[in-house]
Amino acid sequence: MRADLQNKIILILAPHIGPVTWNKLVQHFGSATEVLRASRKAHMEVGLKPDTCDYLSHPNLTNVEISIKWSQQEGHHILELGNDDYPKLLSTISSPPPLLFVTGNPALLSHPQIAIVGTRNPSPDGKRTAFEFARDLAASGFTITSGLAIGIDKAAHEGAMAGGTTIAVGGTGPDLVYPAAHRNLAHQIVATGGALVTELIPGTKVRKENFPQRNRIISGLALGTLIVEAALKSGALITATTAVDQGREVFAIPGSVHNPTSKGCHNLIRNGAKLVDTTQDIVEELASLIGSLQYPAELPKPVLKTTLPALPPVLPKATPVAPVPQIEKIVEPQVIEDLDAEHRALLDCIGYDPIAQEVLIQRSGLTASLVAQMLFMLELEGYISPVPGGRFIRNRR
Repeated sequence: MRADLQNKIILILAPHIGPVTWNKLVQHFGSATEVLRASRKAHMEVGLKPDTCDYLSHPNLTNVEISIKWSQQEGHHILELGNDDYPKLLSTISSPPPLLFVTGNPALLSHPQIAIVGTRNPSPDGKRTAFEFARDLAASGFTITSGLAIGIDKAAHEGAMAGGTTIAVGGTGPDLVYPAAHRNLAHQIVATGGALVTELIPGTKVRKENFPQRNRIISGLALGTLIVEAALKSGALITATTAVDQGREVFAIPGSVHNPTSKGCHNLIRNGAKLVDTTQDIVEELASLIGSLQYPAELPKPVLKTTLPALPPVLPKATPVAPVPQIEKIVEPQVIEDLDAEHRALLDCIGYDPIAQEVLIQRSGLTASLVAQMLFMLELEGYISPVPGGRFIRNRR
């Protein structure tokens, strides 16, 4: 066991020491090892609390040993701030993680990245847009970074794998996947050359306060952040804010004025985010930052389709795959309990922009007569409203 890495983990585990304090202590004393060698008096003089001093004098090595053993497994890596393999862009933010726990390809973290984030409850068009922007940006040479959440994050990861590679930044320890429903998605990310990343030590459970903190890593790894759909209080806006604080570009896709999950994007655009409606807008903006990356002329602009391309197998037998973290319990997204599966499926095809009945028949795969009956019921129950031209829009509920 490397003593310097062990001491870095001990310092991370100390109470009341976050990334900012960790870095200040290391800079003041010279290294994590020197922090631990310092006297209690020296610790108190730099403002550490008594219980922090107590821990540093008598650290619990159990969690340290768990972290070291995790890193010794195939496909597991710990990247240390200050080392050559630590992503340079992330090292420049105000609170870079002292350590990164990586499952999969650690070199990918230094590859040019674009973050794509958004609401956990996207419209059908929002999911398609996230998928297709991610696919085309990945095909143009970027790695797509997101947070493994349901909704826009999931669509972004899937789209990225259809065109290239993706990185998922988690809010738990590296031995857990959250949400549990995305365990197969985590398999796919690693199997297709991507990476799962977290700053939290193995064994760290789901805590809501960890997710806003991980957002700074999502934006910090990337040259720019794209917001696809976000409500005014969406967590995706935290990522946009951290991107601005880090001096990175922020892009937003406008949506329907009837869609509550477009309001956050509209607010970002009003406050200076770059409005985009094609992937080429983003590539042209960022190409100068990385020089050699060029947008292929033959790559088509995103076009919304009624079906998404098939995903790669969960675990290709011919591909060596790093062990994937175990699952953690998840609270499933809220569903509309008073609708049966067919009505919910049809409602999922209807966004906040007007949509024609013919398009709904194509998207749903149902017969015209059945769609007409179901639309009548959805309108009667207040889920949708008719608009001129024989089209329908989804109501806010």
